[in-house]
Amino acid sequence: MPGWVAALLAAALAAQVAWRVATRESGPRAEDLPPAPSDRALRLASLGEPAALARLTMLWLQAFDSRGDNAIPYRRLDYGRLVAWLRAILDTDPRSQYPLFAAARIYADNPDPAKMRRMLEFIETEFRAAPNRRWQALAQAALLAKHRLKDLPLALRYATELERRTTDPTIPFWARQMRLFILEDMDELQAARIMLGGLLATGRIKDPEERRFLEGRLKALEERMKREGKR
Repeated sequence: MPGWVAALLAAALAAQVAWRVATRESGPRAEDLPPAPSDRALRLASLGEPAALARLTMLWLQAFDSRGDNAIPYRRLDYGRLVAWLRAILDTDPRSQYPLFAAARIYADNPDPAKMRRMLEFIETEFRAAPNRRWQALAQAALLAKHRLKDLPLALRYATELERRTTDPTIPFWARQMRLFILEDMDELQAARIMLGGLLATGRIKDPEERRFLEGRLKALEERMKREGKR
């Protein structure tokens, strides 16, 4: 597409947004979040600078509800549309951490369990596209599932995904071994013992401090099982 055509489309889009804002008496309400554009439309409007447009669009999205009349920021947004916006922005600039950071740290922190689950599902899906780069968002999702939703099976699923799909050795130990700690919380002691023993037997743990920690954890786990009469 010729550059002047793309520029004309971008100008038309900007004019439409400005007109809609100017014609509202009190600014948009949070539930008025418009349908998300396609990632192709965003790329066309970027004029060859998709990363810059993705950042600007994220800033606009985060500021959207602050212009409305809602007393509780972001929580009244239509989460179906919100996820579509986040996905379009992420598709425009796949290397950006911003959309998933906002999803995990801001939008998933919602007292509505259905909306929280919708955002966690989005995080899990997008994590699979680039596990080594997006592990932090899924780790946060596992913590939210455990502590906020009180859904240990869901937290275990996220922790298992994190363990099995990531390969970067620089990912912190606590993130790679979340599954072990959640199994203990679920009182799945035998499964945790087998996993921990297998992990030590493979020789994958090279750091002496990590190995000592895990050996101590295994010993404590076996002693607990003896006390509780579990084999």
